[in-house]
Amino acid sequence: MAASTETFLNLVGGRQAPAASGATLDSVDPATGSVWATIPRGGAGDVDDAVTTASQAFDGWCGLPALQRAAHLRAVGETMARHSRELAEIESRDNGKPVAETIAGDLPACVQMFHFHAGAADKIHGDTVNVAATSFNFTRREPIGVIGIIIPWNSPLSLVSAKAGAALAAGNTVVVKPAEQASCSVLRWGAVLEEAGLPPGVVNIVAGLGEEAGDALVCHPDVPRVTFTGATGTGRVITERAAGTLTQLHLELGGKSPNIVFADAD
Repeated sequence: MAASTETFLNLVGGRQAPAASGATLDSVDPATGSVWATIPRGGAGDVDDAVTTASQAFDGWCGLPALQRAAHLRAVGETMARHSRELAEIESRDNGKPVAETIAGDLPACVQMFHFHAGAADKIHGDTVNVAATSFNFTRREPIGVIGIIIPWNSPLSLVSAKAGAALAAGNTVVVKPAEQASCSVLRWGAVLEEAGLPPGVVNIVAGLGEEAGDALVCHPDVPRVTFTGATGTGRVITERAAGTLTQLHLELGGKSPNIVFADAD
């Protein structure tokens, strides 16, 4: 008898749901080479629903006093801490990282990042410049809107915590597209957000292929900024696709850490 597989779902508007098409992708355990879970194969329609939901949630979220946003972010960190063992095991099974590393390193860092960003939420200030004895110029920092977050397979929870935490602290809402090779821990994180009491629609998660769900997020006219960590080649494609809507980009690309193995190495 074949082993049963776990099912993970998207998060849109505070509700977990499959892809609108019903299509799924298999998640393979790299330790065994066997399928251990299924994730939604989200498409352009799913991304559009998530962006619309995030746009609708934006006014309420950015309108909260910064200290209230901070309280929500602390609650996320505290809830992640309670579920750290489960999240670590899911992530390690999904991407092959040793579970001890995930438990000892990644999950504590995720919790710390949410507490850090909670502390930063009420410390976002502009500048005042005296231009004359009777006048001055000032700047005011404001949230930009819906942030698209695309993350790679190697450290999903760490990267989504860093990116989403900063965006939420500043008053933005987000749509996350995790890597199709390792989406399960981020999809499970969606249920953690619900438990933490984060308002529906502030964070939305759509799993799927990069050329389908990822492309739809990059090209969506209601997503003014996209942050991506991953391969340089994919970053080039995102840059080209984002040009059509003049979407602002934050890219952290690979290839910056070469390893040299000398001939006398064992």
